[in-house]
Amino acid sequence: MKQSLTPTQLLKRFIAPCAVLLLSISTLHAQNASGFVISKIEPAIVTTPSISYSGGTQKPSRPKSWMEIEVTFDWLPTTPLAPADKYADDIVIDYYILLSNKSPTAPQGTLLTGQVNHISVPAQKDLKSVMYVSPRTLERFFDGKIPSSTSSAIVDIAVTISKLGQVVAQKSLKSTGIWWPQYQKTGGYLLIKNDTPFASLNSDYYEAVKKQ
Repeated sequence: MKQSLTPTQLLKRFIAPCAVLLLSISTLHAQNASGFVISKIEPAIVTTPSISYSGGTQKPSRPKSWMEIEVTFDWLPTTPLAPADKYADDIVIDYYILLSNKSPTAPQGTLLTGQVNHISVPAQKDLKSVMYVSPRTLERFFDGKIPSSTSSAIVDIAVTISKLGQVVAQKSLKSTGIWWPQYQKTGGYLLIKNDTPFASLNSDYYEAVKKQ
């Protein structure tokens, strides 16, 4: 015999979908009004850059593979801006990288999280942000072996942009919807460009990062 639901259970079943719908509508409204749009998420496996220098002993090393996550976004406000407002500070980009390292201890894979705070972001198209996963981190989560491609290393990637603490844009590499909150976050392993051997490369290509 099928057990009937109590009024409280019925109310919860009604409220939960409504709450998700209202949150989605609110987020979509904020995104449309903000002028921020994420157009691309491009993961790649890149090799440690080789940099020659003088004045010290060059120690032998073998370049290894890093994972690079490059994001392209636009900031095109819907209303005209005063000259002083055409550059924005504290534009926070959060990265969610779901690794395909499923195991008994991580049956859904590991969700690496990290954020970068950009400053002096201009109101224009094709702005760039980037995040890195180090070779040692890849070895750690893939049993000592670095994946040869991003397709074998990643289940999905999500990126959000926040301004004044409010999410104003979001995008996933593969999925639709907000999937990342259901996973346990593993922070501390994603590196901003300034904390990697790539720090001095392509300095004018990516947006400036706020010094902590």
